[in-house]
Amino acid sequence: MKRAAKVGLALSAISLTLSGAVSVYAEQIADLVLELNTVEDVGSACRLSFVAKNTTGQQIEKAVFETVIFDSTGSVVSLKLFDFRDLPMDRPRVRQFDLTDMACGDLGQALINGTSSCVVGGVESTLCQSSLSLKSRIGVELLG
Repeated sequence: MKRAAKVGLALSAISLTLSGAVSVYAEQIADLVLELNTVEDVGSACRLSFVAKNTTGQQIEKAVFETVIFDSTGSVVSLKLFDFRDLPMDRPRVRQFDLTDMACGDLGQALINGTSSCVVGGVESTLCQSSLSLKSRIGVELLG
C-alpha cells in the first residue's frame, strides 16, 4: 500500500508540473493580448493605456474594438470604438485612449464588447476576436 501511495504522489506531482508547463506554454502563445496597464487623469479626461502584444504569427494591419465603459457603480457610461491601429507580430505596442469628462476614480470596468474591424492581409478577418486574451494590471477590470 505504501508503494501505491508513493506512485500516486509521484503521478500527482508530474501532473501538476505538466499542467503548469501547459499553462506557461498557453500564455506564451496567447495570440493577441490586450492589457489595461494604467489609467491617469489628464485634464478633465481619464487616459487609459493599453499594452497590446500580437503573437498570432500574422501581421494585424488594423484592429478596432467596441469598448463599453462602466462607472464605479456598474452603470454604462459610454460605448466607444478604440482604434488600436496596426499591431505588428511579436512587438508590443502601447495605445492610449482618453475618456473625456471622466475622472479615473469614477472608472469601474471596461468591456471589450467585440471587434469592429480587424484587417489581416488586406481583408477583414476574425483573427482579432478569435485570438483575443484580456488582462488588467490595475484595479480596473478588463472584461470581454
